Amino acid sequence: MQRTMAAASSSRTLLNISLSSSTKLYHTFLKLPKKPTRVLLGFNFRPLCTLSSTTAATEPDEMKHSILLERLRHRHLKDSKKPQLTDTQTQTALKPVVLIEGEEEEDGFKKSKKGKKIAGSFEELGLSEEVMGAVKEMGIEVPTEIQCIGIPAILDSKTVVLGSHTGSGKTLAYMLPLVQLLRRDEASLGRLMKPRRPRAVVLCPTRELSEQVFRVAKSIGHHARFRSTMVSGGGRMRPQEDSLNNPIDMVVGTPGRVLQHIQDGNMVYGDIKYLVLDEADTMFDRGFGPDIHKFLGPLKNRTSKSDGQGFQTILVTATMTKAVQKLIDEEFQGIEHLRTSTLHKKIASARHDFIKLSGSENKLEALLQVLEPSLAKGNRVMVFCNTLNSSRAADHFLAENQISTVNYHGEVPAEQRC
Repeated sequence: MQRTMAAASSSRTLLNISLSSSTKLYHTFLKLPKKPTRVLLGFNFRPLCTLSSTTAATEPDEMKHSILLERLRHRHLKDSKKPQLTDTQTQTALKPVVLIEGEEEEDGFKKSKKGKKIAGSFEELGLSEEVMGAVKEMGIEVPTEIQCIGIPAILDSKTVVLGSHTGSGKTLAYMLPLVQLLRRDEASLGRLMKPRRPRAVVLCPTRELSEQVFRVAKSIGHHARFRSTMVSGGGRMRPQEDSLNNPIDMVVGTPGRVLQHIQDGNMVYGDIKYLVLDEADTMFDRGFGPDIHKFLGPLKNRTSKSDGQGFQTILVTATMTKAVQKLIDEEFQGIEHLRTSTLHKKIASARHDFIKLSGSENKLEALLQVLEPSLAKGNRVMVFCNTLNSSRAADHFLAENQISTVNYHGEVPAEQRC
């Protein structure tokens, strides 16, 4: 199966097309500025945000020059006449009151058939005035479903797994209550910022995700008066060491680099009370398990002592296989799984088209035909690949067809990932 996503730089239209056959699966990742035409290919890459569809998708009749797209229009495209959501409609669709059926009013909350109350505003979730100041500065008025169910649980000091699709607001779902808990500890226990002794640690599988989470933490810190720093692979050790020597509340980083700073004495465990594993499914499924176990060891040893203090763990994921869930349940006994209705489901604002190819048909030729209409308009395109070799093959093929590409994958040096 191949999936492509084409996003127009002006209209922000999102187009997803998948190519499948009985042969080996491919997913390619491309990105093109308007002038000159460039394509970004990637391997095992997750978009940092989800685009909303703002205009109707291009009608298949405009693609008649392509035999492949004719086949798509006649045989495989479903609901092509269904209008795309506008920005306002998309925002409305993301409101929890729309996602949950059978709701009834009760004390200002929406209540589902299962008895779960869903808040209609952030104020109803129990956030403090300091944290609400950050929310208002971001211009966010209505919490998403994962924020409605995640924020109260974290404020209640529960160890949880937050599961929801990419772009559903999971970072704020844990960052907002986490900041409030840090401030609450300061008020009730007299805990203050200290050099090299963070009270919260957020571990991410990639440098890019660490940067995204760190930006969110900094924006909230302006209002809630807490200090965070980032230590991730690919960056120089000395500047990170200097930042850790300042009083800090939170560290955001990749597991390997965090462990390296601990080993070098730049960071200590003593005050850690909150741990977040962002994209936990990726970390447990792709070789980060040993680093996670090594990091958790001292925390669990501290908890097992009679005078030891416990710590709260928050796992965040956009997918959850049975194997990963089993690992999580074994590692964090008694953890509570909080999942939204959109987990493992198609995003409402994204259009998905499917093209079936026989084993004898050339997938790269088909990919080129699918991309041509969008490239002709100067749109930006991303193509996802499921292997490094697939990414390189697509990169080479498109270059042979006079399409300038940028190949983005796990072996690209950190300094070139910009």
